[in-house]
Amino acid sequence: MRDPMTALTDAFTSFLFGKVETTRLPVRTSTGQAQAVYLPTAAPGLGDSGVIIGREVYSGKGYIYDPFQLYGQQLPAPHWLVLGESGNGKSALEKTYVLRQLRFKDRQVVVLDAQGEDGVGEWNLIAQQLGITPIRLDPIAANDSGIRLNPLDPAITATGQLALLRTIIEVAMGHGLDERAGFALKVAHAYVVDTIRDRQPVLTDIVEQLRHPEAESALAMNVDIDDVRAWGLDVALVIDRLVDGDLRGMFDGPTTVGIDLDAPLIVFDLSHIDRNSIAMPILMAIVGVWLEHTWIRPDRKKRIFLVEEAWHIINSPFVAQLFQRLLKFGRRLGLSFVAVVHHLSDVVDGAAAREAAAILKMASTRTIYAQKADEARATGRVLGLPRWAVEIIPTLTPGIAVWDVNGNVQVVKHLITEAERPLVFTDRAMTESSTPAHLPADLLAAELEAEERALSIERSRGSGSPGSATTVA
Repeated sequence: MRDPMTALTDAFTSFLFGKVETTRLPVRTSTGQAQAVYLPTAAPGLGDSGVIIGREVYSGKGYIYDPFQLYGQQLPAPHWLVLGESGNGKSALEKTYVLRQLRFKDRQVVVLDAQGEDGVGEWNLIAQQLGITPIRLDPIAANDSGIRLNPLDPAITATGQLALLRTIIEVAMGHGLDERAGFALKVAHAYVVDTIRDRQPVLTDIVEQLRHPEAESALAMNVDIDDVRAWGLDVALVIDRLVDGDLRGMFDGPTTVGIDLDAPLIVFDLSHIDRNSIAMPILMAIVGVWLEHTWIRPDRKKRIFLVEEAWHIINSPFVAQLFQRLLKFGRRLGLSFVAVVHHLSDVVDGAAAREAAAILKMASTRTIYAQKADEARATGRVLGLPRWAVEIIPTLTPGIAVWDVNGNVQVVKHLITEAERPLVFTDRAMTESSTPAHLPADLLAAELEAEERALSIERSRGSGSPGSATTVA
């Protein structure tokens, strides 16, 4: 109860100067209701259209991402870089992302599956679930009528064939071709393409022509035929490795009939190739160029090209140049390139630092899982991450990552449905005794639709309960 003198003083002050102070009783409310009043505490999302990823950790809002929906004002390029140490959820993210994208009828995905499990690639279960047979590139199986991809397939332009041959040779040799070796390769390729009409030209035709060049080739440059043969000898020896060496059988014959390039999911199983050998970047170069000329078409489809162990591509100057062109070209035709690597130092400190920087610049979306503190600082410097994000990366738990979508930086908990779980985890040999042979597709669809409805309701309210994201698996 206020004393009379204080009340009289306040009344006199208000009469002279107006009411200068108000008194409000405190209001008790819940955190969720308070968030609706203080909206700036929740960072803006990326919109409501696209693929569910999970929940934004600090606000609990649903996190939805789709490069095709965001492309334009919000996203200058649809390409995506995924970083992080093993065991933190990169593989699960990739697989659920692909499964959810394939629910859209205009989406198509190609995966270069470089990691094996139980004698097959780790995408084998998902392929089986969708009724897809992976394209398994295996030198041993190839000699027994296995899968072949022909670098001289007529579906690839003559210019593309020559560029691919040069890349294969340069990757294997570890340096660029000099002018003389390049001339020998060019005339051998031109002769093979011009003279072989009744079948697909193959690599053995190139090797034979390099060993026995035509006299006309020497006369055209006014050089001796023996010089042309000598210039092409090293080139012939490198190509011979694809024909009769450790990569034999996969590229030295006509392209295997029956490869379905219209399937919603195309998996190239590279798990039988030594990941640390020179064979892997050579193989990725061949697959990349072959896809560029046979798969990417102006048919309004939205395509995703996902490459695991992408350092094999970005760390080789010659292969990186091919993929850099593919990214620039594919953007006009609706291609989203997804590169998955463990550490940024795998690529920025390598021989192809300049090419790697160009590819990273085109990746407007970056997802970073847990890394050690020094690696996180290096990643932050290269990608231009804010300081708070760099500091939190070493503390992230599996399934939670920092997402940087063209400067919109948020911490996101990845959600996995019970139907997806047996398909996406790659440590079954350590954690399970058996794996279900088949999961109904309608179960996956039902769970995703339920999750979509729940997240849609939360987004319409503006925000959810802080911390709830960390408890949802």
